[in-house]
Amino acid sequence: MMRKTALFTSLALILGAAPALAANDPNAATPDEVVTKVHEAVQHLNTKGLAGFSDFNNNKDARWVWKDSYVFVYSCRDNVMLGHPLRPDMVGKPILQMKDDKDHLLFQDMCKVGANKDGGWVEYWWPKPGEAKASRKISFVHSAEVSFKPDIQVGAGIYDDKLSVEELNKMAAQVKEPKKDAP
Repeated sequence: MMRKTALFTSLALILGAAPALAANDPNAATPDEVVTKVHEAVQHLNTKGLAGFSDFNNNKDARWVWKDSYVFVYSCRDNVMLGHPLRPDMVGKPILQMKDDKDHLLFQDMCKVGANKDGGWVEYWWPKPGEAKASRKISFVHSAEVSFKPDIQVGAGIYDDKLSVEELNKMAAQVKEPKKDAP
């Protein structure tokens, strides 16, 4: 009897973990990767200035494209996409009136959230790279100090149906300020 109980308990644990294991797609970007890449991109633009914009354009093998994510750069004040490695057709185009598949003005939210001191996450519906149908996407956006362009923002996102913006903002704060070891 004890052996059967142990077997059923083990089986239940394995089956219970199966959905969690399936959700860990090795080809999907993680929230930590997104926050890290956005901070790297902000630093890159802070260092290179206006010359850095071209590093984000139409270059699928660049450091700004990984797994199912990519870094994009835009100007809220100038209402323009400045850098997009997978959609060069968007570069130079207006963004503030752009709507997602649910008729939501996504860049207006990004501009508000990205202007916050620590940036933040914004939810919208956008196609995954290589797909036509939109999926729930949540992007981390943050402002970048670029010479003569005070309103530049950088973003990258994940495709996720479960995580909330609140949970992601808590995670982003931890990535920015790693936990200190106890004394």
